[in-house]
Amino acid sequence: MNDRKPIYLMSPALAWLTAFMVIPCLLILALAFFRRGIYGGVEYTFTMENLALVFDPLYASIFLKSAWIAGLSGVIAVVVGYAAAFAIAAAPARRQPMLLFFAVLPFWSNYLVRTYAWIVLLNREGLIVSVVQALGYDGELPKLLYTESAVVVGLVYNYLPFVILACYAPLSRLNPEIAEASRDLGGSGWTTFRRVILPMTVPGIATGFVFVFVLSIGNFVTPALLGGGQFQMIGNLIYAQFLTANDWPFGAALSMFLIAIMMGLLTLQTFATERASGARREES
Repeated sequence: MNDRKPIYLMSPALAWLTAFMVIPCLLILALAFFRRGIYGGVEYTFTMENLALVFDPLYASIFLKSAWIAGLSGVIAVVVGYAAAFAIAAAPARRQPMLLFFAVLPFWSNYLVRTYAWIVLLNREGLIVSVVQALGYDGELPKLLYTESAVVVGLVYNYLPFVILACYAPLSRLNPEIAEASRDLGGSGWTTFRRVILPMTVPGIATGFVFVFVLSIGNFVTPALLGGGQFQMIGNLIYAQFLTANDWPFGAALSMFLIAIMMGLLTLQTFATERASGARREES
């Protein structure tokens, strides 16, 4: 009876995930194998055309563009977030909860509000331009809003707390005696960080990067608002197929390809985490 307790405790969550995630994904998968009707809708005739169309150079370039923006956002978020998490973990224990509170404080506001705030900051009449002009600069500033850089900034800002939390967890569990032993053996601060601390926190880095990449590559709100429609990401393309072009089968094929990419990344992240954990157990 006790052996079945975990199953009983997990059953409500499993039922919820099955009803509201697994079944909808299966329905989307099924739609990908049908045709679009002449006037929209779905014509229930089996076809593989939608899956083949996903690899058309036009749509493949959108996938690559989305992957580039998501990857760049992930790298920047990891660099900034790891530094912040390292500083929080190095702070006195009594201050760490307060610092973590400030790190996740942006989550207390709506995603759209946070994104619109960047429009206020980056537009030609916004705060950044006003401050630069107040400092005496009279030249023409480069375009800040409705650019690829603005989208990357918005994605990094919105998902940075995930990286901080993911990196803080392994950093806070590190035994300080390990770093002390490295320094006692003649290792410099950079050597200790590069060869001791960094390898032991790889799972947190991988988790943070995957969080940002997965959430960014399918994002359509930030590219629409901060990109101003100047370029498309895969999330905008899927949104357009379902709600503008009324081509649900092709939208479903794009969605399933995106889900496959996400699942592959999550699998790699899990493998990397387990491998790093196994290496640590062997060393101990």
